[in-house]
Amino acid sequence: MPRTLARAFLALALTAAVSRAQSPSAKALSLQEAVGLALKKNFDIQIQALNTENAKETFNAASATFDPTLTSSIIRSVSQAASNTSRLDGAQLEGPRSDSTTARIGVNQRLEATNGTVGLSANVTRSATNSTNALLNPSFGNGITATLSQPLLRNAGRSSATTTVERTKLGLDIANLNYTSRILTVISQTESAYYNLVSARETVRIRQLTLERNQVLFEENKARRATGVMTDLDVLTAEFGVANARRALVQAQQTVADREDTLLNIINLPEFEARPGVVAFDDYKGDVPSFATSYKLARERYPDSLSQQDTIKQLELDLATARKNLQPTLTLDASLGYTAKATNGGYGDAISNLPNDHGNNWSVGLSYSMPWGQKADKANYRGALGNVKSQKVRLEQLEQTLLVNVRTAVRAVETSLVAVELAGKSTELSARQYDLQKARFDAGLSTARLVLQAQEDLETARFNELAAKVSLRQAVAEVNRLEGSSLTRYKVELPK
Repeated sequence: MPRTLARAFLALALTAAVSRAQSPSAKALSLQEAVGLALKKNFDIQIQALNTENAKETFNAASATFDPTLTSSIIRSVSQAASNTSRLDGAQLEGPRSDSTTARIGVNQRLEATNGTVGLSANVTRSATNSTNALLNPSFGNGITATLSQPLLRNAGRSSATTTVERTKLGLDIANLNYTSRILTVISQTESAYYNLVSARETVRIRQLTLERNQVLFEENKARRATGVMTDLDVLTAEFGVANARRALVQAQQTVADREDTLLNIINLPEFEARPGVVAFDDYKGDVPSFATSYKLARERYPDSLSQQDTIKQLELDLATARKNLQPTLTLDASLGYTAKATNGGYGDAISNLPNDHGNNWSVGLSYSMPWGQKADKANYRGALGNVKSQKVRLEQLEQTLLVNVRTAVRAVETSLVAVELAGKSTELSARQYDLQKARFDAGLSTARLVLQAQEDLETARFNELAAKVSLRQAVAEVNRLEGSSLTRYKVELPK
């Protein structure tokens, strides 16, 4: 028996040491602070923020399609024949030689209203030759040309011109909604991890209290056995209660460590050796949420549904493009140009000749094409139509799921409020029952087994009350996530 007693005290000392090692000694960590850390450092939010930035740059790139494009070039070419083959070339002793230089500058602009392209270019040239037939040598020239290329059927009109921009704008909206959804999810995960840690630490406190009471009962039984009041069976029963309480305490402490790691992982604190400080939440004092109000907010704000609506708009743009692509390609191409009178006085004279002394040229033409049978175009149209229909069904599914989830979450709050109230009364009654049973035991009118049973009932009642409080807070957090009010609660500013 002395050896058994020594083992009991040693195990108790080890349990106390483990409890002290895992007890939070850092600064208290509020739920607001935990959520703030998660929003600032969580990996998923950082990744989604980068995705949003990429979507913004994609939109910027698409918007640039209507920016003017400047072009310029300068080309010099020399051609020297090996021999003279005709007197008409004007070269007497060597083969014909030509030396030309052309400098060109221009600008092209895509038209948002029609999806056509207009261009304007100007050039100056210098040509030299060894031919005696040349009237001007070297000869300087200047010209200006305006061009137009306008689709008339397929790819014609504002809708065709702006489809890519509108699609990328919707893509940016979807990325922002996904970012909002990720924030709401991380807030919900942080709240759940925080509440679970509060529950785990409170479980340790309850287990510790149970162990202390069972240890006192064990010591009392041993003392009474020495006086002949208690039997060995009573002492063994009390010792068994101590062992069970110690085992439950060690398991509860392991759960605390696991819940601490879960919270640290969400809020992305790399120093896992530094445990979170004191965590706690107040009793819920809010009202029961209204299903009608919560569902209205959820339909207006729920990111997944809004994102699906934007996805459908993207697919409708694709469908409009596929419908227009059932038409043949008919393109109008036109140009109008003026060329200055050639001169041998240099580039300045060639440029000054253009307004008053010039020639002109113009061209206009239509080009037409259509694939035989248009099998690919028709297949693309049918595929685009099917995509729109399937995503509309997906939206209906999301809206129905949202309705059920909001209804379930509101009902969970209602049920948990009642459960918390009843669990509190049950804990109060179990505590009174334990006190009465312990008083009967002290008076010699009860047994250690009955006292342990009352202690277990009290412990169970406390756990039930704790679970009900945690379930209530988690149900409220789920309602806030679905209706998007978590953003206001934690003062989250979304990117614009």
